[in-house]
Amino acid sequence: MTDLSPAAQAVWEAFNQDEPGVFVDYGDCLAAALRAAADQVVPLPRLPYDSCCDVHAAAIRAELLAIAAELEGQ
Repeated sequence: MTDLSPAAQAVWEAFNQDEPGVFVDYGDCLAAALRAAADQVVPLPRLPYDSCCDVHAAAIRAELLAIAAELEGQ
């Protein structure tokens, strides 16, 4: 397994904490879950209204998608 960012490592450890010492590559499953969560933060296509929070939501979406990509690529 490659080195993960602290955020991706936290997701990985939270998911795998029930089976210490057992390595199963769930990276793709975790990535799919994070992509689904990102779609809930800022759905695409965008909702028809503008919000002052769009910039923050877009940043959160980008962070979730970056973690997902990292977990898929390991």
